[in-house]
Amino acid sequence: MELAFPIVDLSKIDSDERGATMDMIKDACENWGFFELMNHGISHELMDAVEKHTKEHYKKCMEQRFKEMVASKGLDQLVAESEIDDLDWESTFFMRHLPESNISEIPDLGDDYREVMKQFAVELEKLAEKLLDLLCENLGLEQGYLKKVFNGSKGPNFGTKVSNYPPCPKPELIKGLRAHTDAGGIILLFQDDKVSGLQLLKDDDWIDVPPMKHSIVVNLGDQLEVITNGKYKSVVHRVIAQTDGTRMSIASFYNPGSDAVIYPAPALVGEEADVYPKFVFEDYMKLYAGLKFEAKEPRFEAMKAMESNVNLGAIETI
Repeated sequence: MELAFPIVDLSKIDSDERGATMDMIKDACENWGFFELMNHGISHELMDAVEKHTKEHYKKCMEQRFKEMVASKGLDQLVAESEIDDLDWESTFFMRHLPESNISEIPDLGDDYREVMKQFAVELEKLAEKLLDLLCENLGLEQGYLKKVFNGSKGPNFGTKVSNYPPCPKPELIKGLRAHTDAGGIILLFQDDKVSGLQLLKDDDWIDVPPMKHSIVVNLGDQLEVITNGKYKSVVHRVIAQTDGTRMSIASFYNPGSDAVIYPAPALVGEEADVYPKFVFEDYMKLYAGLKFEAKEPRFEAMKAMESNVNLGAIETI
């Protein structure tokens, strides 16, 4: 039997269907690590403008660079017998929103594109914080707990990875994006509604994340797995390259601040021995940078080993 990917109508959170909607979110967090939001409060007009400018920018500024990169690495003549495991078939750039925006400094962005991305970031930030409060409610944590943990001393880190996955002549030999879990907190994805490719790993099977018009796909990062003491888990996912169509992906990462101390919420820790480490978020990101496409468990073990050498207790915790 094919599993139904969880799709949540967030508008029902303020109706008499709140209880059922909260249960859907809880089940998705516990059993999927992913869910798709409809009626999330971000206007369709703004999303359409973001999509229009992103696709125009790719065509104007990124497509030729991608083709040159492909040629320089010999990827335009893929004939290898085995899969390429050290490159991804994607064209991408990053923009930072918090603690300070760098959108005005990114070259080649038109003024209209900068403006709509700034507006989009404001709406995504509000949505991320709303979702964190809903997660607190489902977990039995005090309201605002997760946001407070994420804040550190300077507020959260929040940024967007803008990606395009062009048509690939040999998708069986290279991934659009190799399998990984996300390092951070909560991730909000605005993806192409026509070209698919995103898959998550559930019960040893790869399951497609359905492209839907004007939806926001939500997934949980490693930090939420630690804070929830494993009640919610980050989930391995990947992007499959396609032979036809360019897939747009705008993934926004609402992460803890660099100096935020991450550890299991005491209210979620029972009598069992500590499974998860306590660490400073920036230290985890330094480790993750070199191990992104490897299993998360050794990363957690490495942070535990560091924990005994660092006096985290001196840092104020909640």
